[in-house]
Amino acid sequence: MKSLFNLFFVFILISALYGCQPGQKVQVDTAAAVSVSDFLGSWTIAIEDGSVGWLEVRQNEKYLDADLLWKGGSVTPVANVYFDGKKLVATRTRNVVREKDVAGNVVKGHVITTLYEFTREGEVLKGVCTDPRNNGTEVGMQSFVATKLPPVPTAPDLAALKFGEPLQLFNGKDLSGWKLTNEKQKNGFIVVEGVLENDPVQPEGGEHISYGNLRTEKLFDDFNLKLEVNVPAGSNSGVYLRGMYEIQVLDSQGKELDSHNMGALYSRITPSVGAEKKAGDWQSLDMTLCDRHLTVILNGTRIIDNQPVAGPTGGAIISDVFSPGPIYLQGDHGKVAYRNIVLTPIIK
Repeated sequence: MKSLFNLFFVFILISALYGCQPGQKVQVDTAAAVSVSDFLGSWTIAIEDGSVGWLEVRQNEKYLDADLLWKGGSVTPVANVYFDGKKLVATRTRNVVREKDVAGNVVKGHVITTLYEFTREGEVLKGVCTDPRNNGTEVGMQSFVATKLPPVPTAPDLAALKFGEPLQLFNGKDLSGWKLTNEKQKNGFIVVEGVLENDPVQPEGGEHISYGNLRTEKLFDDFNLKLEVNVPAGSNSGVYLRGMYEIQVLDSQGKELDSHNMGALYSRITPSVGAEKKAGDWQSLDMTLCDRHLTVILNGTRIIDNQPVAGPTGGAIISDVFSPGPIYLQGDHGKVAYRNIVLTPIIK
């Protein structure tokens, strides 16, 4: 009898702890615990303002490591990355000068830390970027969703590809078939004697003009894209494949090989050889994007040979690497001219 009383007492105690009465079902939290392994790998990030990011998290022998792309610029190592038991946190830092002495030496500065917090929800990561402003009294916050990328497949057999009919993307007369990526910005592109020219001139002493990028209205899957480009001395532009991968356009003849030079996949793939012409000369770009692999032939020289593409580049407008996208030409950097823009779709 005593043992039965003890069992009844234990039952009442458990019922009280779970806030239920005898006869009621006990609701138990069955959510699976997360671990570091849930965050490892490569993730493409859709940011709430429509821009794109990318994160790769690696477990080294003694510590976590990560590289991050956030909106524009390059893929760079994070300042730190850690798992707090529930979420992954990556940080970036920047130095801000607060005070200088009469000689111009810094006597007071701060290190500002931007936080990127990733929480696992099902198959995606959701999170918030917390970015303190330099004035110390405001904070910018943006939400985002990160989707894990599967490994890049094996390289396609380029010799076996089948192509459709070539499409003239630029008619040499007007901007039919093209529009700005952001209609609120100013269009610096005009057609002059069969050439698509961009000259983002800023007025002297006037208010800064925000120039936009020009994109095709049509969307494309994998393809071969050929065009000619003329970049003046010191100028800079870019050709975006499917709205997510920038092929750099830059006056870089004579510079050491770099992933930011002419024909490079910006910040991701360095050309194997320099094949640039001098500034002001017309140059040819022949680009093939297929199965997340890229080939670039610059001025008749193969500088990227069927190399895997890890993820979007800075300035991408599409985060889903499997979706079709436009060709877009960077128009907010410098003077540049394009002609003979022909896209040939790959048939699968």
